[in-house]
Amino acid sequence: MSHDAFRKDCASLLAQQLKSGSISRRDFTTGMALLFGASTLGLNAVSAKAQSGRLVYCNWGGDAIDAMSEAFGKPFSEETGIDVLFDGAGPTEGAVKAQAESGNPAWDLADIEPFSAERLGKTGLIEPIDYDVVDRTKMREGFGWEYAASTYFYSYVIAYDATRYETAPSSMADFFDVERFPGKRTMYKWGSGMWEAALMSDGVAPADLYPLDLERANAKIADLKDNVSVFWGGGAESQSALLNGDAAMGLLWNTRAMLLERDTGGDFRFTWAQGVLNPASSAVLKNGPGGKDNAMRYIRASQEAEGQATLFRLMGNGPSNPEADALLTADEMRLNPSAPKNAAQQVAANMRWYEDNYGPALDAYLSIVSA
Repeated sequence: MSHDAFRKDCASLLAQQLKSGSISRRDFTTGMALLFGASTLGLNAVSAKAQSGRLVYCNWGGDAIDAMSEAFGKPFSEETGIDVLFDGAGPTEGAVKAQAESGNPAWDLADIEPFSAERLGKTGLIEPIDYDVVDRTKMREGFGWEYAASTYFYSYVIAYDATRYETAPSSMADFFDVERFPGKRTMYKWGSGMWEAALMSDGVAPADLYPLDLERANAKIADLKDNVSVFWGGGAESQSALLNGDAAMGLLWNTRAMLLERDTGGDFRFTWAQGVLNPASSAVLKNGPGGKDNAMRYIRASQEAEGQATLFRLMGNGPSNPEADALLTADEMRLNPSAPKNAAQQVAANMRWYEDNYGPALDAYLSIVSA
């Protein structure tokens, strides 16, 4: 759920920037294609047909899907003769499972949580990543899995109203301390990142977080709940909670926190300290119509540093290929969630723990925040 919502929010951000004139239509279409790895042709799950020389990449689509133009997929198509189309139906774990179990899926690739890809891969529904094709050296260490290849990064970070605090918050303990840092809070509706924040606020060292002590984390969240004005489900909602004064501090995606800082001239700021770094990934379905080998070639092409640097500049998504860092300025690196200096201040979400525990953990969390 966390990555699903984040990807949709990225599309929304691009549309907003286009409307405001802060990016060109070319940048907009480039960003959309980088996000979703495809050309402009939108398909649905029942209409995508097997076709030689074509790959279908299922992603999270959205209203902006019709505005996408050729960009990131075009170099791949020109080099290989293989078109890359996308289906914006939304590759939930259940949808990917149903496609793969059919034995005749309409999709070749899916934009999916790494832990979901691992879970499905172990049941034989996702192809192992072919690391003879996909380049491990173009992934940050520790972010390549058996059934998923990392594509970019995003973080949950503390954003705050700098006009209200003489001392800036610098830890999750500060976020949960409404006496030293008064004011309402906003937190993510779907749990991920919030458990880690709660445990760090309660004194658990980042290195000792996993396996997460959910009982302890949920108790901290329940104690804070009366001071949470909004449990947000989308990035725009989280940003508005701060801008409208409904909250003085929030756990936000870094992309929204960056916009707050930029658009308010620093009245709102954010910190990487004790942020929670998350990977996004691509996975290859068994028996996809375009073929496993071509799908692996596409993932390899999407690793190129130039495209990843472009996506960062448009959206703030951290490159998964460390070579892209050399293409960014010092100020851009300051805002890059996966830059080594920033990543060192954060904890990386443990995909193995989420693979084994996310469903029941989310049920318990929702029972608290929705009560």
